[in-house]
Amino acid sequence: MGFQKTAAIKAALALDLFTAIASEGGDIDKTAKRVKASVRGIRILCDYLTVHGFLTKTGVTYELTPSTAAFLTTSSPAWMGSVVEFLAAPEMMSHWLADPVAIVRNGGSNGAGSLAPDNPQWVTFAKAMVPFIAPVAAGVVEDLRRSPTPPKRVLDVAAGHGMFGIEIAKAFPEAEITALDWAGVLSVAEENAKAAGIANRFHTLVGSAFDVPWGSDYDLVLLTNFLHHFDRDTCVSLLEQSRNALTSTGRALAVDFVPNPDRVSPPFPAAFAFMMLGETPQGDAYTAAEFTEMGHAAGFQQITIKPVPRTPQSLIEFELAI
Repeated sequence: MGFQKTAAIKAALALDLFTAIASEGGDIDKTAKRVKASVRGIRILCDYLTVHGFLTKTGVTYELTPSTAAFLTTSSPAWMGSVVEFLAAPEMMSHWLADPVAIVRNGGSNGAGSLAPDNPQWVTFAKAMVPFIAPVAAGVVEDLRRSPTPPKRVLDVAAGHGMFGIEIAKAFPEAEITALDWAGVLSVAEENAKAAGIANRFHTLVGSAFDVPWGSDYDLVLLTNFLHHFDRDTCVSLLEQSRNALTSTGRALAVDFVPNPDRVSPPFPAAFAFMMLGETPQGDAYTAAEFTEMGHAAGFQQITIKPVPRTPQSLIEFELAI
């Protein structure tokens, strides 16, 4: 019955319920009036959310948990509520619930799945997922700051929202960013770059990463949340293309969900393989050993994998020389 939990969260976020509870001191009547909903509906929804750990209840008064206050109130700088617009979009829900048996029997999506050219869901992704990506991008910047050579020419493959390149440009004033993606997605990235004040150093390559020439002499190629969409051989090919686009001292950085060798831990990275089963023909969540093997097969000499602090993701660094 997990779909009902998703429905409850969608309703709460659309009503901005958690912010209203905080503002009205947990009073059910005032909260219902504030969000323009029936008292009965809000009472049942709040009780349900309390059962599932999003709220606490004392008598007839509700309070937010620390996590709910941090991530699900619009007044919080760490608000992540927008991710529901992508992860629980109607087309996403119908895709998963219509015929999950076919996905399993087929060993992947029927056809291109989410990888179809100019798929509009990636525009939704670019608009909705920035709060989830922001701490990951910050972690990448933290790692790059420890490098003796700041990045200057950066290629962001399948850039999406553009936040990885944008955060790098903000941290390193000499960095020029080239973002590669479909036109509709890049329009979102360009707006984000403009808002960040780095539009003059944010350039675009429009089209598929498999069709558009990448260029050369980059000292950093970003493959963030991209490799998991493909099978092993395609990943090796993309890494080879990254190697060819780099200077002799350049490196490629991937960000991904990396499960342990048992493939059932940690929970978030391990469960991500199921998302790839439904969304792509051959995508997967790859282990550290698999990323290392793919990097060596593509001609990289040293592969380093480390967790991105405060996130469920890992940074995979591919270097040409040891």
